[in-house]
Amino acid sequence: MNIQWFPGHMAKTRRLIAENLKLVDVIIELLDARIPFSSRNPEINSLINNKPRLIAFNKSDLADDRISRQWIKWYAEQGIDCILINSINGKGLNEIKARARELMSEKIERNKAKGKLFTPVRTMVVGIPNVGKSSFINKIVGRATAVTGDRPGVTRGKQWIRINSEIELLDTPGILWPKFEDQEVGMNLAFTGAIKDDIMDTGEVAMELLHRLSKTYNTELCTRFKLEPETIKDMKPLELLETVGRKRGCIVSKGEIDYSRISAIVLDEFRGGKIGRVTLEKPGDRAETKTE
Repeated sequence: MNIQWFPGHMAKTRRLIAENLKLVDVIIELLDARIPFSSRNPEINSLINNKPRLIAFNKSDLADDRISRQWIKWYAEQGIDCILINSINGKGLNEIKARARELMSEKIERNKAKGKLFTPVRTMVVGIPNVGKSSFINKIVGRATAVTGDRPGVTRGKQWIRINSEIELLDTPGILWPKFEDQEVGMNLAFTGAIKDDIMDTGEVAMELLHRLSKTYNTELCTRFKLEPETIKDMKPLELLETVGRKRGCIVSKGEIDYSRISAIVLDEFRGGKIGRVTLEKPGDRAETKTE
């Protein structure tokens, strides 16, 4: 399955980011902690140039904490602060505020020396669709100011939001990129819901996810779906989906598997963290993240 998705509003968002960058002091880049490489838009680096930046690993409660720590170390080696956050319960958000102020401390002191006592830090939040930007903004501001949704593509346009007396925030819609050179990246985005289910073959996505989890999180997968590790270890993806479908009673007439229903169950339970805390990629998995 070749996954491509670049709605017209995303091209507009790219222009919006570039046009408003001069108004911003600090970039807050939200990534999905389960797919830290795949959820990072490669165009962001060139768009934001050398602006001070914070990386926020959202949905960290759904990710494998051991691997998240590896990513924090990896980003630190690149000179970038990485903070684990949870936009639902607010974990890490105070640290985001404090680090944003620290990144601008020299500018603030220079302005104070010139007699300008109040210097609000202006931040921009960027991230791919469905990474949790609207929930992040609502939680960090403390009230429902941004439109939220559980499907990609809800946020439109541009809005300035005051976080507190010291920090202001420019929200932007989620932005993907025109072409996924690596189809594994596209599949990871499909697993987590960054790409709309209705433009994909969810059966193929669910099969690939089960196959991947059987290799990397076998214990969690078997516990959730009441499978035997030795039984599934050599199964082909379709056979594994059918086995899970039977375990969940997704059967239609003549004992056939209801592929649509079991595929939806597998994706929903993965996205909701019911299978367990899963991270699908580690530093060093790809050439871009290897260190000598």
